[in-house]
Amino acid sequence: MGEVKIVEKGKIALGTTMLFGFPDVGLVGVIAASHLIEEMNLTEVAYLDSVLLPPLIVLHEGLPHSPIRIFGNNNMLLAVSETPLAAEIIYPVMYALIDWGRSKNVKMMISLSGIPVQDRQDVTELKVFAAGSNPEMLKMAENKGVEILGEGYMVGPQAVMLQQCAKLDFPALILLAQCFYNYPDPEAAAEVLKSLEKVTGIKTDIAKLLEKGEEIRLKARDVMKRTQQEMSGMKKGQEYDIPLYVS
Repeated sequence: MGEVKIVEKGKIALGTTMLFGFPDVGLVGVIAASHLIEEMNLTEVAYLDSVLLPPLIVLHEGLPHSPIRIFGNNNMLLAVSETPLAAEIIYPVMYALIDWGRSKNVKMMISLSGIPVQDRQDVTELKVFAAGSNPEMLKMAENKGVEILGEGYMVGPQAVMLQQCAKLDFPALILLAQCFYNYPDPEAAAEVLKSLEKVTGIKTDIAKLLEKGEEIRLKARDVMKRTQQEMSGMKKGQEYDIPLYVS
């Protein structure tokens, strides 16, 4: 992927689990990723550099950062984007991250995401579903108590991740919490982190995330608006549909 470079900032642990948290429905992946970074005290170990990205930097404490960064420790790597990805750059960005992760001998890849549910405001117990790159990953998730998403559509970065890992026969999962379509959903992020713990043993203090729910919703409003614009262009609403198989 000559158009996309992963710039490493130091030594990177090998053989870890690689997670993805990208802007999507309910910002579930981004909220979960931010909580992991804070709770696990993850440090930035690499970042993505590409002319395909918009001319945008993220300022933290007055210093510039790439909007797509990789954080890590000895147990995990976490790729997170602070800006929604336009449809035309999703493939090269995700392919580059997957290739880089495989070069670090990661054991598996897991995308944290959401799946929109009708009348979300009336749903008191959110479900989390899993989709996998192969039957073995689905069986593993099911054995850990995560319900399998039998039928449906997937759109966006997580769809490309799962598709590419399936092609490469690389172990990968997507964990999808029921969530709002276009409203930041910290409660859904908390549920997806509970399922992540079931699958990987990675544990965080969910109570802290829920306590900051309203603060997160306020901070995430602008990112959600930009994400919604990109999702509309990708026909993201199709995830509400049920596929029709014609033999």
